[in-house]
Amino acid sequence: MSDIPDYMQTFKGYFRGIKSWDDLSQFWDALRQHNHGQWYVYATDGHPPASPLPAAEFEQFIQLANKQLRDNHEEDYCGIVYVDNLEVPTFIKIYDPNNLGVVCGFSDNPPLPKWVLSQMKPIDIEAATTPPSRWKKLLHRFT
Repeated sequence: MSDIPDYMQTFKGYFRGIKSWDDLSQFWDALRQHNHGQWYVYATDGHPPASPLPAAEFEQFIQLANKQLRDNHEEDYCGIVYVDNLEVPTFIKIYDPNNLGVVCGFSDNPPLPKWVLSQMKPIDIEAATTPPSRWKKLLHRFT
């Protein structure tokens, strides 16, 4: 249970946006050089992964994500990839260009990132960030 507060504390912590496409390319290059099969890649519309991706699969993911971001984000800037530390990243949020909502402003219900890359084993972010409805709480008492 000790991973849950740490993971969510990090998820809700301070992140810096990668603003330009050139900066994103440089970031991917730096990330590739320091990847040793230690990154969990979590598509937040699915289940959290049980183990980190092997280095070769992580490289494939970077290529796929980079292509999708560039193909679908019709801006001349990036602004949809956020990282906890640019020099030594341990947590990366990648937002869906087709579901941005209020990513960099204030919202009571900001959209979840499309992908979360972390060196911590992830938990179900949607379950951790969505308070149960009154009905779910009531029905839960009977199950």
